[in-house]
Amino acid sequence: MLAVAEGQNYTAAAHLVGREVGDTVARWVAGFNRDGLAGVVPRHGGGHRVRYGEAEQRRILAEVVRVPERARDGTAKWSLTTLRDSLRRAKDGLPGITTSTVGRVLQAVGYRWQKERSCCETGCASASIRARSPSLIQMPT
Repeated sequence: MLAVAEGQNYTAAAHLVGREVGDTVARWVAGFNRDGLAGVVPRHGGGHRVRYGEAEQRRILAEVVRVPERARDGTAKWSLTTLRDSLRRAKDGLPGITTSTVGRVLQAVGYRWQKERSCCETGCASASIRARSPSLIQMPT
């Protein structure tokens, strides 16, 4: 923008900042002329708007640190799916939350999850069924 203020055209100014064409510089200048410095502050870059802000993220984190109750939550350990279901059911919960949103929030603060394997008897002495449970959440280290 300083190059434009000094008399260079948009294309020349764009080349100074590694751009091929001056369209972006033209948008920056127009934004500055319209709104001052606020016109050049980066805004949302596309995609879906954030639906779950800080309050909702705190709610997800509060739920994950709560020890699940087998009768109420149907599990002894949280998985992404059981945590999502619990958040959807809670009175102060998040009825539209998705598993991927829960996962992103937890991953951002250091939580990890993995597939857990367990064995159960099938009635045959040498045979067993290996079952995979949903992804279990591990506390951040």
